[in-house]
Amino acid sequence: MAHSLSAKKRIRQNARRRTLNRSRRSQVKTQIKRLESVVSQGNVTAAEEQLRVVTKRLDKAAATSTMHKKTAARKKSRLARKVNALKTRQAAAPQRS
Repeated sequence: MAHSLSAKKRIRQNARRRTLNRSRRSQVKTQIKRLESVVSQGNVTAAEEQLRVVTKRLDKAAATSTMHKKTAARKKSRLARKVNALKTRQAAAPQRS
């Protein structure tokens, strides 16, 4: 148990930051799951829109040091590859009239 005032304050700050970081990380995970479900359904326009939302969330999480900048960049890159693969599959598929 902390005895000094500064140690007690540090405990309060850490608890506050932990809840914020958990919330941000959870929001990012939720958005990623939504994007992956849209990609699995094969909806290109919804996937592109969802990718924009996920990118924004990842950038905000990286800016507040909830996650490292390079971790966010790696996740964005992998998700963008999935969306681009979906686009190429849609373009390669013959158009039904």
